[in-house]
Amino acid sequence: MAGILIVAEHLNGVVRDITREAIGAAQSVKAALGGPVVVAVIGNDIAAIADSLDLAGVDEIVSVKAPADHFDPHIYEECVLELGKKYTPELILLGHTVNGMACAAAVAARLGAGFASDVLALSADANGVVATRGAYGNKVNLEVAFPERKIVVLALRGATYPVPDAKGNAQRTTFEPDLGKAAESMQHTGYIEAPQSDIDISKAEYILSVGRGIQEKDNLPRFEQLAGRLGFTFGCSRPIVDSGWLPKPHQVGQSGKVASACKVYVALGISGAVQHLYGMKHIDTIIAINTDPEAPIFNVATYGVCMDLFEFAKELEAQFN
Repeated sequence: MAGILIVAEHLNGVVRDITREAIGAAQSVKAALGGPVVVAVIGNDIAAIADSLDLAGVDEIVSVKAPADHFDPHIYEECVLELGKKYTPELILLGHTVNGMACAAAVAARLGAGFASDVLALSADANGVVATRGAYGNKVNLEVAFPERKIVVLALRGATYPVPDAKGNAQRTTFEPDLGKAAESMQHTGYIEAPQSDIDISKAEYILSVGRGIQEKDNLPRFEQLAGRLGFTFGCSRPIVDSGWLPKPHQVGQSGKVASACKVYVALGISGAVQHLYGMKHIDTIIAINTDPEAPIFNVATYGVCMDLFEFAKELEAQFN
């Protein structure tokens, strides 16, 4: 049968945002592909998670029996393969996340399916699915088709697709896959929460972020003070955290936090790697300052300034002294 299979992500009993976004993405191509939209929730104690995913456009929610609720790439890989055999969907959707990318490519390879990661848009017609993703350092968008592939596996970029608001009336089913030796390959010992912080990038409405363009750690206080003067939350790109200049809660991006509530985002000396754009490209007003006119950040910026960021900061400091 045709249709769409969505593999749900959850952590500590809470559904990750990317799963609801995947439901929104599925709705956009459901009519063209035909068949049902099935959401698979993998785990042991997952009834509440399944309930929370009963949204408009979902035809079936299948609870897939697994040894535990934590993510195990081997378990998920086997579960999705078994689900693929059962439902024979034309399209399988996962998140372009740490979890999703740990099993998505392996699933595609074993199914002989087409595959694309970091998909920011998708469409479908009589010829099949077309996925859009960034290329050449995210400087261009590339459309990828999958001729002669009966199944396509896509890993979707987060904070990109609309989330359905209305509740649904999905059929509930259960499925117990044959996991073979996959259940014995790893042992989960626990989950360590990130340290608490007074910085919450996901809830900040105004953010000023810095990247490698600030050159030295000693320059950080200047920009942190500037953010304070403006009433902005102080953020950064991944290289700043990797260098140990700022703690993880300040990081905007795929391995940091998505600036979900942000209205104005100022990017100083940030080139705009895909991982950073993941966390902020959806913001309505983005102001980017970079000396490189070809920097990918300018592709998503509302306003762009090609100049020395220290000169830019000097002017702001003069205005907000």
